[in-house]
Amino acid sequence: MALKNTTEQYGGVSITLHWLMALAIIALYFMGDYMVELTYYDKLYHTLPHIHKSIGILVGLTLVLRLAWLYSHPRPAELPNTPDWQHLLARLGHIGLYLLIIALIISGYLISTAKGKGIEVFNWFEIPALLAESPERGEIAGKIHEYAATLLMLLVLVHAGAAFLHHFYWKDSTLKRMLGRA
Repeated sequence: MALKNTTEQYGGVSITLHWLMALAIIALYFMGDYMVELTYYDKLYHTLPHIHKSIGILVGLTLVLRLAWLYSHPRPAELPNTPDWQHLLARLGHIGLYLLIIALIISGYLISTAKGKGIEVFNWFEIPALLAESPERGEIAGKIHEYAATLLMLLVLVHAGAAFLHHFYWKDSTLKRMLGRA
């Protein structure tokens, strides 16, 4: 498999970035859902939020890399025989996925820095708090984060469902191209 995209399929870089982000985002969702139920005396009360924030920041950095790669390299051609409405829905779905990920990154940052402290990323480096302390901002950002995460997971399910529909019902190469097997 080539590293760069071709007119027939995605290259290794695009495929790797796609699946790394997909796995990380799904893991973050379930980790976040689990950790909000923890109490102060749970063993993971301090550990999971640190891991969640760190992976979230790495997803943000990966998103920047992915978008830079996406817009600096050609994409595989749209499949012929696919109706225009499907191409439109696919474009809108991808835009929705990216916008929700961006909303999660921003709201996660606002939650994490609401106490005026930066975010330690696996103790490698710190993302500074750029805004003054604001518990109210943290509460609002928390609600946005929760709703955006739920919407993202619903859209991920639609996205995966569409890929399986293309693969098993329409029997085209949509899924194969993102698996590097077209």
